[in-house]
Amino acid sequence: MGVALSCKSASGRTQSDTGEPPALLFDQHILEEIFLKLPYTQVVRVCRLVCHQWKEVADSQSLWKEKCRRDGYKLCDTTKIPTDWRLFYALCHNKQNLLKNSCGEDQLKGWQMLDKGQKWQVKKLWEPHPNEKVRTNFVTSYGRCRKMQLIDLKKKGYSSSFMDEFQPAIRVTDWYAALWDCAIEYTIFVKLLNQKKEVINEFCPEPFYFEPRFDLQWNQVCIETKNHNNKVRLKTSAMNSFQVTHIFRNYGPGVRYVIIVHGGSVRRFWSEWCGIRITDTCIEICPAEAT
Repeated sequence: MGVALSCKSASGRTQSDTGEPPALLFDQHILEEIFLKLPYTQVVRVCRLVCHQWKEVADSQSLWKEKCRRDGYKLCDTTKIPTDWRLFYALCHNKQNLLKNSCGEDQLKGWQMLDKGQKWQVKKLWEPHPNEKVRTNFVTSYGRCRKMQLIDLKKKGYSSSFMDEFQPAIRVTDWYAALWDCAIEYTIFVKLLNQKKEVINEFCPEPFYFEPRFDLQWNQVCIETKNHNNKVRLKTSAMNSFQVTHIFRNYGPGVRYVIIVHGGSVRRFWSEWCGIRITDTCIEICPAEAT
């Protein structure tokens, strides 16, 4: 575990070449332990640029496999072992909502409107949302109102090889609430598409109908697919709200895009935005098991 007083830098220059203070050459196990205590970005953007030894340790599979273990990123399927543990850690650590403008904070930007009529508006919340960061929601008008967004997984950082070999779970959640004293309809479908935008797997439930209610409560729609049969589990509560749970798993190779279409309609022709309220829609890739 001795310490050398000089080492070659990543550019191949030594102290005599640059006149700069040398980097310390640590025992590999000590250096790995130090890196395990540092943030991901610091290891990747700073430490691996110091010298060849630091780069080798920062790129080692053993480092990132151990970092996954310590941070609680467990494999969903133990038969599918990542070939790149650093990539696996990065995707777990940087898990994000792949949808743009999920709450209407940027009005209707990022969404494609599919139907005619009064369409959509963005309004402030009537009731607080469980997510305190949510301040606005989308509201439908009379008639049929749907909006769509297409996600290019490669542009989001998910390579074709990772999607094909690892097939991480794809989780979709949506929040809805009824407005005013009229019956409403809520619809949603999510499809996994290949490079030619052909359907590989899909979730297309029947429309949900809601009678007039005055509690203005938010209810979560959590969509989970566990196999190719797309079985749906419905849960009810004493408050007459329900949850649909569905996560895409084992969907096969070739997934390159995810498309979501959702919306609803009011069963009265009121010239107002008094239909279903939707907000905090989320589509995320989940390489690791939830802890």
